[in-house]
Amino acid sequence: MDISENILNDIGLQPINEKVGVLKKMFNELTHSHLPVGKNGRYLGCISENDLRCFDDDKTLEEYQYALSPFYVRDRDALLDIIKVFSTNNANLLPVLSAGENRYLGYLELIDIMGILNNSPFVSEEGNIITVEKGIRDYSFSEISQIIESNDGRIYGAYINRISNDMVQVSIKMSRSGMNEILQTFRRYGYKILSKHQEDRFLQNLKERSDYLTKYLNI
Repeated sequence: MDISENILNDIGLQPINEKVGVLKKMFNELTHSHLPVGKNGRYLGCISENDLRCFDDDKTLEEYQYALSPFYVRDRDALLDIIKVFSTNNANLLPVLSAGENRYLGYLELIDIMGILNNSPFVSEEGNIITVEKGIRDYSFSEISQIIESNDGRIYGAYINRISNDMVQVSIKMSRSGMNEILQTFRRYGYKILSKHQEDRFLQNLKERSDYLTKYLNI
């Protein structure tokens, strides 16, 4: 993925020998969770505002170098990998390094990256989300794709949202066409449907049979 258009350059590497008090003043004027730190132009890591607030203003950051978190992304990393680094480090600023020379290119803001995700077809396209469950050794994405596409559906994206006790749960974003047929085909292939859908005639039939049985028992 090319994220070059989203790289910001207004915050450079803060020198490791900078006074803590100076960096605190910077955080007072910013909304970022971290600041990138370097030495002689080489990226060393990020210092979080929460950690910095505990340090002595008159000391340099070099005395607290142990508190630096060396997270970053490359300028060609995938969107989901970038989001994972944001999440893992509880950050809203993410340094970007060049792939070859490890040069500091700038940083990404979380709000910009989430905007890219929100504009992707997986989020922006109108459609339905189906969540299915099957044994982890029995399911496959090729089978899931075949079930949907053979019933004239289109897939916008899919992800695994849980693996537990040898079972896997998969959520699929797809077009609205052929929903009932797709749901019934999933069941024929041994998938359990976890999501609820108005188009699901299987549930409607179960309710009708239940109502009929209740009426019969009450005669």
